[in-house]
Parts: sequence; structure tokens; C-alpha cells
Amino acid sequence: MKLFKQLMADRIGFTSLSFITVVLAVGACAPWAAPHDPNEVELKLKFAGASWTYWLGNDHLGRCVLSRLIYGIRPSVLWVLGALLVCVFLGAVLGFIAGYFRGKIDSAIMRICDVMLSFPGYVMTLAIVGVLGTGLDNILIAFIAMKWAWFARVIRAAVLQYSDADYVRFAKTLGAGHLRVMAKHVVPVSLPEIAVIASSAFGSMMLQVSGLSFLGLGIQAPYAEWGMMLNEARSVMFVKPELMMAPGLAIMLIVAAVNFLTDSLQTALDPKLLTAGRGARSRRGSLPGLKLQGRETA
Repeated sequence: MKLFKQLMADRIGFTSLSFITVVLAVGACAPWAAPHDPNEVELKLKFAGASWTYWLGNDHLGRCVLSRLIYGIRPSVLWVLGALLVCVFLGAVLGFIAGYFRGKIDSAIMRICDVMLSFPGYVMTLAIVGVLGTGLDNILIAFIAMKWAWFARVIRAAVLQYSDADYVRFAKTLGAGHLRVMAKHVVPVSLPEIAVIASSAFGSMMLQVSGLSFLGLGIQAPYAEWGMMLNEARSVMFVKPELMMAPGLAIMLIVAAVNFLTDSLQTALDPKLLTAGRGARSRRGSLPGLKLQGRETA
């Protein structure tokens, strides 16, 4: 509740959260939100411009661009979000175990993470897709197989700084079990950092999915996906630039919203950043001459 109030106070953060929520809702309700069947071919409407019936025009097969854009939310955003949640869950479980119990368990988990992180992410993703075959499902499997280790290492580092806190030691002294200590004292204080790193990874995963689909390795025709829509419109990018503009702007806006939300979450969840930001605004308001002088000097 406190976090939501802080996001409400941050106009950029609240606007980004609202935009992402609307996009997710439209994608989940795509059969009702899309005005036409995204796979319906109307060759007589090939490359037709925007109209009252087709707001964003038609593509090279006469399909509704707006409908395909709406259905493209599912593989480009919703499915990526599902893969992200799986990665975060696996990484959180192993990261909490490694950071809390330490010792041999920590060493074993971290050595596995070292092995997984020693390979370049894009190279391993392409290798897994090459073995399993093209398709969005295989890309998401590659993401889960590669990215859980990064989440486990980052979450372990967060747990290490809280597991030695005085209140955790006091709870252990009173006889609280490991599960109770973790659930009541370690997990709640670690959730903010997990939320920040998860939101920051969300944008990069969407860009990777769109990039791989643009290369023809992601979802296959006739299903709609933003990266694939860019690839289909590439041949007429100078004649019909609006066909590339629609999915390109969609990718840019959703990724920008996620990045802005990440910054807002980090500020809201870290009191030091919030205090520093307020102090900076207060100093700028009380010393306008110094602000002007700084600009002139720069």
C-alpha cells in the first residue's frame, strides 16, 4: 500500500504503470479488443491505407494491422512476462537457499551459476534455439534456462545482507524455524530488490524476443508478433513506412514504460534515493542562482 502511494505521487512511475497495465489488459482481452481477425487475408486490401474500418491500414496480405498489433501483445509482452516470472521464481528459491544457509549448499549453487553465466547469453540462446528449433516457445525455454542463474546470484547477494541482521538473529535465538525466519523476516525485505531487478530484466527480454522474431527465429506465420511484423514490413519500409512504425512504436513505448517504472520502483523502494531526490529539489528551489550558474558553466 505504501509503495502504491509512492508510485501515485510519482507521475512518471504511475503513468508507466498505468500504460503497462492497459497494454496487458488489452493483450489478455485480444479476441474482444481486436476489431478484425488478425489472420484474415483480404488481397483486395493489400497495402490499403488507414480508414474508419482499418484504423492502421492493411499489410501485404490485406490483414488488419491494428488487430495484429493487439494480438502481438500476447507473445511480445504476456508470454515474456510469464517466462520472467518462472525465471524469478527459480532464481529466488535457489538464491534464498544459497544466501540463507550458505556453506556447501551456497558453494554448489553458486558454482552452477558460474557455469551458466560463463556463456554469453545471446550465443547460448541461439544455440538452444538451434537445437530445439525455431519458435517462441523455444526462445522462452532458452530464457528460462539461461537467466535463472543471474536472478539467483543477484537475489543471493540481497539475502546475504539481511540474513545477518540483528532481528534475524534474535528470531533464531527465540527458536524460530528456518522457514518462519525466511518467510517473516528475510523475504519481505528482499522483495523490493527482486521487483527492481525483475522489472529491469523485463524490458531486455522483450527486446530480445522481438529481435529474434525479426530474424525469423521466433513465432512463425501466420501468428502475429511485433518483431515479425517489423520483418514483414521491411521490404516496403520506404514506400509504406507506417507498417514498420506501428510495431516499432509499440516496442519502443512498452520498453520505455518498463524502464521508467524500474527507475520509479528503485526510488520508491530505496529511502535514500527518495530523500536525496527531495533534497536536491529543495536545494534547487532555494538556490536558483547556483542552478543558473551551473548551467552557464556547463
